Amino acid sequence: MRAIRLHGRGGPEQLFEEDVPDPQPGRGEILVRVHAVGITANELSWPTNYTDRAGKERLPSIPGHDVSGVVEAIGPDVAILKVGEEVYGLTDFWRDGACAEYIVARAEDFAVKPDTLGHTRAAAVPTAALTAWQALFDHAALKEGQRILIHGAAGSVGTFAVQLASWTRAFAIGTASADNGGLLRELGAQQVIDYHAVRFEDEVRDVDVVLDTIGGDTLTRSYGVVREGGVIVSVVAELDQAALRKPGIRGVRFVVQPDRDQLIEVARLIDAASLRPVIGTVFPLSEARSAFELSLRHHTRGKIVLSVID
Repeated sequence: MRAIRLHGRGGPEQLFEEDVPDPQPGRGEILVRVHAVGITANELSWPTNYTDRAGKERLPSIPGHDVSGVVEAIGPDVAILKVGEEVYGLTDFWRDGACAEYIVARAEDFAVKPDTLGHTRAAAVPTAALTAWQALFDHAALKEGQRILIHGAAGSVGTFAVQLASWTRAFAIGTASADNGGLLRELGAQQVIDYHAVRFEDEVRDVDVVLDTIGGDTLTRSYGVVREGGVIVSVVAELDQAALRKPGIRGVRFVVQPDRDQLIEVARLIDAASLRPVIGTVFPLSEARSAFELSLRHHTRGKIVLSVID
């Protein structure tokens, strides 16, 4: 099969397209014919690309863990999916990904894809939607009527967070560039702050939740806008424990995890028109380097996707 493999530590310059043996599913696994794969910013910097869980080097490796495709074969002890089903999923970061014509992965990491999405749009969903879901509900326990400040609201995670907050009937405030304001209001944001023009802390205070997808100075300035009893959830940086000493403020740093049940619920919401993915750019598999280079330019709108089958 054709695959994009990472041959050394570094960036997109370490990616090469080559022919590799077709993988075969083992116990509890499925073989998926990949139709599209989503790209995550800074993915090539993750240590999971270079070693396995035991610390043993596993280069060359295949990146790309957002996948949509068709089940080609199943291994022993797989009862939750069938050959021929159209599926989408977030695969184990410690294993080869989906920048290839086929991927073998755990069946439990996949669900039937939304009926209303083609594979290219479905591949934009898993990491972004699961990150937003787990941040808002598993870690922040967002509820109706609460106020949430979403940094990087026009990004792949941010756009899902805005929609999930709106679905929950929370008051969603997003920071983004001015040209993304219309999109975010369309997705359900009640307030959009142009971070180029104003400082968000001059516009917002006493929010219940901050979702940080930016880190750095943006995260540092966020501690002062959270109400007592509120929470800051970051998907990019560790929290400053000293800054959290304001009475009652909680901080969470987490890494998204595959979750089949959440994928099923996300698919239901997409098919009910309560959620939709936002795609920035689509590249063919052969232009994977360009896709990963674009992902390193911050402030891109939505998700970058590689199309494996047109």
